[in-house]
Amino acid sequence: MDSSRAEDLVNVVDVEATCWAGSPPPGQVGEIIEIGLTVVDLHLGERLARHRILVRPDRSTVGEFCTDLTGLTQQEVEQGVTFAEACRLLATEHRAGVRPWASWGDYDRHQFTRQCQATRTPYPFGRRHTNTKAVFTEAYGLRKRPGMAQALEVAGRRLEGRHHRGEDDAWNIAGLVLHLFERGAWPAAAEHSA
Repeated sequence: MDSSRAEDLVNVVDVEATCWAGSPPPGQVGEIIEIGLTVVDLHLGERLARHRILVRPDRSTVGEFCTDLTGLTQQEVEQGVTFAEACRLLATEHRAGVRPWASWGDYDRHQFTRQCQATRTPYPFGRRHTNTKAVFTEAYGLRKRPGMAQALEVAGRRLEGRHHRGEDDAWNIAGLVLHLFERGAWPAAAEHSA
């Protein structure tokens, strides 16, 4: 695959993290429990691959609020890999340090940055990140940045799978990436923000 062809591939990432109705319980912090990743080929206009990495939390537990929101349980995430192993998988199996990547908003990027710093884990991604929410908002001339589900409605697309499930959300965001690309609104590789 030549380098121009490789530029057509984008990793679309969505994470779910431990969460609570209010502040975290004493001694706990929000940490990634699921990484959804969909590989998009902009040239072909297709979602090529769909991946899910479950991550075992180290400094928090999945409570009822989090399970209601994401469908993930403590028992399920305990079967996951460590955060360090998840980052290694992103870098080695999904070429996260090489491919441009996108997420809905900056939450996912910031969560990875915080958790990598807190755990002294090498950051798995390269510098070419696109905030799909910002691109969508500008492309549609919206005054407020919509949530992903609202953006799907605006674009005339249906939500596939369960909202707030990393694997499904990454798949849906990838559909919006392709939609924006088809409209000519997706930024060129040189325009990706860090």
